[in-house]
Amino acid sequence: MDLVPALEEPLKKVLGPATAKVMDEHLGLHTVGDLLHHYPRRYAERGELTRLAELPLDEHVTVVAQVATARILKFNGGRGQRLEVTITDGSGQLQLVFFGRGIHKPHKDLLPGTRAMFAGKVSVFNRKMQLAHPAYQLLTAESSEDAAEAAGSWAGALLPIYPATAKLESWKIAKAVDLVLPSAQEALDPLPASLREGRGLVPLPEALLKIHRPHTKADIASARDRLKWDEAFVLQVALARRRFADTQLTAVAREPKADGLLTAFDAKLPFTLTEGQQKVSKEIFDDLATEHPMHRLLQGEVGSGKTMVALRAMLAVVDAGGQAAMLAPTEVLAQQHHRSITEMMGELAEGGMLGGAEHATKVVLLTGSMGMAARRQALLDLATAEAGIVIGTHALIEDKVQFDDLGLVVVDEQHRFGVEQRDALRSKGKQPPHLLVMTATPIPRTVAMTVFGDLETSVLDQLPAGRSPIASHVVPAADKPHFLARAWERVREEVENGHQAYVVCPRIGDDEDEKGAKGKAKKQSAEDEAEKRPPLAVLDVAEDLARGPLQGLKVEVLHGRMQPDDKDAVMRRFAAGETDVLVATTVIEVGVNVPNATAMVIMDADRFGVSQLHQLRGRVGRGSAPGLCLLVTEMPEASPARARLGAVASTLDGFELSRIDLEQRREGDVLGQAQSGVRSSLRMLAVIEDEEIIEAAREEATRVVAADPDLTSHPPLQVALSALLDESRESYLDKG
Repeated sequence: MDLVPALEEPLKKVLGPATAKVMDEHLGLHTVGDLLHHYPRRYAERGELTRLAELPLDEHVTVVAQVATARILKFNGGRGQRLEVTITDGSGQLQLVFFGRGIHKPHKDLLPGTRAMFAGKVSVFNRKMQLAHPAYQLLTAESSEDAAEAAGSWAGALLPIYPATAKLESWKIAKAVDLVLPSAQEALDPLPASLREGRGLVPLPEALLKIHRPHTKADIASARDRLKWDEAFVLQVALARRRFADTQLTAVAREPKADGLLTAFDAKLPFTLTEGQQKVSKEIFDDLATEHPMHRLLQGEVGSGKTMVALRAMLAVVDAGGQAAMLAPTEVLAQQHHRSITEMMGELAEGGMLGGAEHATKVVLLTGSMGMAARRQALLDLATAEAGIVIGTHALIEDKVQFDDLGLVVVDEQHRFGVEQRDALRSKGKQPPHLLVMTATPIPRTVAMTVFGDLETSVLDQLPAGRSPIASHVVPAADKPHFLARAWERVREEVENGHQAYVVCPRIGDDEDEKGAKGKAKKQSAEDEAEKRPPLAVLDVAEDLARGPLQGLKVEVLHGRMQPDDKDAVMRRFAAGETDVLVATTVIEVGVNVPNATAMVIMDADRFGVSQLHQLRGRVGRGSAPGLCLLVTEMPEASPARARLGAVASTLDGFELSRIDLEQRREGDVLGQAQSGVRSSLRMLAVIEDEEIIEAAREEATRVVAADPDLTSHPPLQVALSALLDESRESYLDKG
C-alpha cells in the first residue's frame, strides 16, 4: 500500500521496541498513523476534577483528584503494612491502596492537599470502590522550573486522557503521541477539497494536532467534526461503490402474472394484509420488476408478518417462471417455515399432485438430516423446476443443489449467517438472483447497516390484528425474594388456565459448560455478589422447579447440545401442548411459534443483551391470550444492568430498544469486524448521535462515486479506502 511513508513508519523505530510491543499487543497499534488515530477518550481540565462518583467498575480509569488523607496501617500482627490514601474531587471519594515495599514513595509523594493524576483498575473491596497500586503523576510542582515543565508536558489547560491499559498509562501514551505528532503534517487528506471547504471542515493535519493537543474546547469540537466526517465519508464511499457495482449487474425482471399463483393465493387469504404489508410488498414488487438485482433488507418486529410478505414475493417470482429459495438458520426453523407456508398455501402447494390447484407449485424442504430418498426427490424437483419454492438450511448451499432458474433468495435472520453462505446460494442463479434479507432483531449492526447500508430498507412496524399485548416486569430476586415466589405462582396459574410457559436460562449446565461459565463469571464480577456465581443453568433450574415450585407440572428441557431429533421431539411435544413448561437456553429465540405459550420467565436476565431479551419475549403473546414476561435478576437497584432491564420492561418497540442497545454497547464495527476481534474502524463516529453526518456523507459519497467510480481523481481517498477495506472487509461488503 502506498500510504504516506511518515505515517507508515513502524512504532518500533520511533518509540523503541519495548513500548511498541505493549502498544501492539494491548492496543493493536502498529504504525505512526495508528497512534495518531488513537484519540483521547476525554480531557481533564486543570481547574476541574473528574467525577469520581461516576467511575465504571472493572475498567482502567484515569482520574485527576486531590489527596484528602493518607495513613499507614499494619496487619498480620504488625508484620505487613499498607498505605491507604483517600482522594476526592468534590463529587465523591475513592480509596487508593499500596502494599509492602511499594508504599514508601507514594507515602512521601501523596501528602494531603497534593493534586495528581491517578490511573488504575477500579475494583470493590469491603463494598467500597478502590484503586490498588495505581500509577500516578503529580500535578503540583514545587519549583517554578518544574511547574513550567509539568505544564508543558500536559499541554496547557486540557489534559488528554487516552484509552489505556494496565501496562500503559494514559500519560505514557500522551508522551508517545508527542513524539509522533510532527508526522501529522504529512497526513494525506481523503476528503476532496471542495467538500472540505463547502462544509467548513479543518484540514486533516490540523485536526490531528487539535484532537491530541487542544488549547481550547473549540479546538476539540472542530477536530472531532472533521474526524467524524472522515470516518463517515470513507465508509459511505465504500458502500456507494458497492451500490454502484450492483447497478451494473443484470438480473431477470420478474413480474407476477395477472391471474396466476399470487392472485389465487391472495383470494384465499382469510384476512386482509396490514397497510404496512401492502406498502412493503409494493416496494419489493417494484424491485423485482427491474433488470438489476434487488438488494432489500426487511426489518420487522417478531410477528409483524414478514413471512407473509416474503411468501408473496416468492409466489410472484414463481408466477414469472422462476424459483425462490428461503434460507433459515436452523432445522427447527426451516421445518416450521415449511409447515406454515404449505398450510397457508393449501392446495396451491400441491403442484403436480392430485387435488393440486391449477396454478399450484411444489414447496420442498431441504435439510441436512433428511433421509436419502426424500433428499433425492427434493433435488430432482429443484433441478426440473417441478418445485417453485424450496425452504432449507445450509444444506441448500451444497454443490449438489442445482436450480432450473433461481430468481429470488430470501434469507431469514440474516445475522446468523456467514456472508459466504449467502453468497454461495446467490451464485446458483444463471444470473444474479434478487435478494431479500429479513430480520426480526433490530440489532445494532443491522441498525448501523440501515443507516449506512448498501441494502435498501423496508420496515414493517404494525403488528397484525389478533396479536396480544405482552406485559413485562422486572423481578428483583435478591431485594425481594417473595417476588420470585410469586413469579412461579403466576406460571402455575397460566398452566391451570390451559396455557404453557417458557423458562429461559443463560447456560446449559453440564460439565463442558462449566469452564466457560466460571471464566465468564470471573470476568463479569463487576456489580456485586450476584455476579460472583456462574450464570444459572437449564439442567439445574429444571430439576429445582420440578422438585419445588412447579412440582406436578410436566417440565422438559431444550438446549443446543441435544441431538437434532431429540430437540425436534421436545419442540413437537411442547407445540402439541403435552408439556406445560419448557426450560431452555436461547435456542428458542428464533422462530419457535407456539401460540398457546403465554408466560416466559427469563432467569439472570441481566446476562442477556437488550435486543436478545426483546427477541425472546416475542415468543409469548402469539395467540389470542395476553403474554407475560418476567425478567428475573439479582442485580442491585441502582446498577446499569437494572436500568437496562427497566428499559426492556417499559417498551415493546424493538427499534426504540435497539437505540438503547446501541447507545450502551457502542456500535462494534459496522463492517462486521467485531466478530474477528479487530478494533472498530469507528473511533469517533457514533451511529446513533451522528445520523445527520452519516446521511450528509452518504449523499456526498454517492455524488463522488457517480462522477468517478474508480476515484481516479482522488488518490488520497483511494488510499484511505484501501486502508479501511483490507480484504476481509472488502469481501464482507461484497457479499452484504
